[in-house]
Amino acid sequence: MIAVIASLLLFADGQSVRDIDLFNNELCIVAPATPYDPATDPPMYAPRPVPADARCPVCGMYPARYPRWAAQTIFRDGAAHYFDSPVNLFDFLHTVDRYDRRYSLDDVAASYVRDYSSGQWIEAEHAFFVHGSDVTGPMRNADLPVFSSRNAADGFARQHRGSVLTAADMTPRLLASLSRNRRHRH
Repeated sequence: MIAVIASLLLFADGQSVRDIDLFNNELCIVAPATPYDPATDPPMYAPRPVPADARCPVCGMYPARYPRWAAQTIFRDGAAHYFDSPVNLFDFLHTVDRYDRRYSLDDVAASYVRDYSSGQWIEAEHAFFVHGSDVTGPMRNADLPVFSSRNAADGFARQHRGSVLTAADMTPRLLASLSRNRRHRH
């Protein structure tokens, strides 16, 4: 079945899926954003529980399996993407159309991250992130533990090393040093 579908897909340059190695990250299919359902979801721009079947548009992992690290972005139309880590959230926000061509950064209404200690959702722009700690994230490498207060982040950084940053500090260069998705192309 996959071979039949692959033979029908053509790239803009006329190359077909058959002409490429499907296991070298040349082809990536990203699940669309989860649409807003006013009957079951909280208010449109409020944080939502992460659906068990949601896939991170950056790395393909299942964010619900890593609730301590989960993040989400909600678009103006109410649709949401869920992420397995703050690193992937910020990577997405720097290049939204790379991961989902239906949206741009201007379409983002809100982004949320989870407080590492309490599990509560926090607006990403109001959160404090610890960079360079000895705590590993869902991909078993460096990540950005999140805290709702500067004092909590400072205490974590004293105990686990690292420095405290804000959302404004999340540059593409910093994220590249943390991401395992550098070779992954969409």
